[in-house]
Amino acid sequence: MILTLLFASAMLLISIVLSPLSNRIGMPVLLLFLGVGLLAGQSELGQLMSTEVESTFLVGHLALAIILLDGGMRTRFETFRVGLKPALSLATFGVVITAAVTGWAAHWILGLPLLPSLLIGTIISSTDAAAVFALLQNHGLRLNQRVSATLEIESGSNDPMAIFLTIILLELITRSTPPGVGEAALLLLTQMGLGAVGGLAGGWLLARVLPKLALQAAFYPLLVTAAGLSVFALVSLFDGSGFLAIYLMGIQVGNRGLRKLDDILQVHDGLAWLAQLSLFLMLGLLLSPHDKMEYIPEGLALAAVLILIARPLAVFITLWPFGFRWREQLFIAWVGLRGAVPIVLALFPLMADIEHAALFPIIAFIIVTLSLLLQGTTLARAARWLKLELPAEPAALRRLNIEWASPKNHRLMVFELDGEHWTPPRTLKGVRLPTDIVMTAVLRDGVMLPYEPDLKLQSGDQLAVIGEEEAELPLARLFSSVASIPALKESTFFGAFELNGSVQLEALAQNFGIEVPVELHSLSLADYIDSCLQAPPVVGDRAGLGSIQLVVKSLEAGKVSRVGLKF
Repeated sequence: MILTLLFASAMLLISIVLSPLSNRIGMPVLLLFLGVGLLAGQSELGQLMSTEVESTFLVGHLALAIILLDGGMRTRFETFRVGLKPALSLATFGVVITAAVTGWAAHWILGLPLLPSLLIGTIISSTDAAAVFALLQNHGLRLNQRVSATLEIESGSNDPMAIFLTIILLELITRSTPPGVGEAALLLLTQMGLGAVGGLAGGWLLARVLPKLALQAAFYPLLVTAAGLSVFALVSLFDGSGFLAIYLMGIQVGNRGLRKLDDILQVHDGLAWLAQLSLFLMLGLLLSPHDKMEYIPEGLALAAVLILIARPLAVFITLWPFGFRWREQLFIAWVGLRGAVPIVLALFPLMADIEHAALFPIIAFIIVTLSLLLQGTTLARAARWLKLELPAEPAALRRLNIEWASPKNHRLMVFELDGEHWTPPRTLKGVRLPTDIVMTAVLRDGVMLPYEPDLKLQSGDQLAVIGEEEAELPLARLFSSVASIPALKESTFFGAFELNGSVQLEALAQNFGIEVPVELHSLSLADYIDSCLQAPPVVGDRAGLGSIQLVVKSLEAGKVSRVGLKF
């Protein structure tokens, strides 16, 4: 027992210490953990651990539940406006299409019977968008909301469908009397229905209870984790989808404006990484013996079908009705990164002890590895090549919630003045600032100075401000620069001119000499852009008008409010 604990902790320690290496060479950190687990599995203790499938199955379920809880808390309600319907279509019909196409390919490539082949297709049909966003964040990329929202919601909602299909196919393989269509439909309804009800109810209750509890700060993240796992286990006990339940519970908690949310998310970020890394280490251990790697050519061929045919086909079929541009569809198709979920699902056949069960984790390993190597290392370049990158938004250098008897959620924010506007130094006199903020102190060359209205601020100063959460973005735009972030400049992306969305095209034609058809003169810029799009507008959308392009710069309540002009 002690040796096992030492072995597991040593693997985790080595992987974390080596993680900075992944950023230098452009390799996803999860692939590094997979490699450490694979190498460690060659030892006697590693091969002993790799045989404990039941323990791995339990740990895998817990890890995936924690990952989904963290993903749910980071999903914002405002993303539902543009991403909910397409994401749900991709997470249901898209998973079925991906599983079917990949399953048929597995039937021909691996020479297995049809049902086990479809089971392989199902196991590798679910994507891991959490790993995608971690990679994009490391590259400083900001995607348009239509793409990011679709990927974000899909990541939490496609797992229940993959799990449902896996269970149904296992029932068809193992039972002497396979379930009929009615029984399968009832199972799907039970899984989704109980998962939705349990998750929404549990999240609503927890969000109401949290603000009324007076606990030590360290207990709040633990409470959320314990409550989430309790709902996950309870819903699973009644044959519901615990994965859907814990994801929806996370959404409820994350969108209630809780003061403790930043502290909770900080702890859960570490827990989610620990869960993902543990899963990849376990997959490496499961595949330790040399004789299990004889299916590499078949696995690579199946991965090629999945990445180049099945995923793009599923994306184009399910997203076409929602007005996605071809660039957006192509990127979402390429972002079908495989990660934690196939690792967990590959354990189901081992637990059921079906024929060829040992083949499933091998195929999962090959496909996850290739996906991380091929897709994981090219995501940033693909986003820039397809012109889906938005100018980076500045943010506070640090932020800390303030707990005091106030109905408003105040926080202490630290901004670094690194823009050209602060050279030469100048004061804030005459500068329009958000309401209800207080400047507290300035840190200059390691010396703290009290803020005074006559104090001249200069580049390199760190300014501490107390204000509401909503004040962070306007303050960050005023104090900070995005020059250090590898992204586009605003003037390059949106154009040199900026207009209100309510400006009529007639005024645009008169002031800029642009030819606009007479029948369009009465339209506002916002209405014209809406008429050119087949989907709800998002920042970065473009509409051509004669010799110029109208670029959406900001929205208010889903309506275009500011428009950039590019000649």
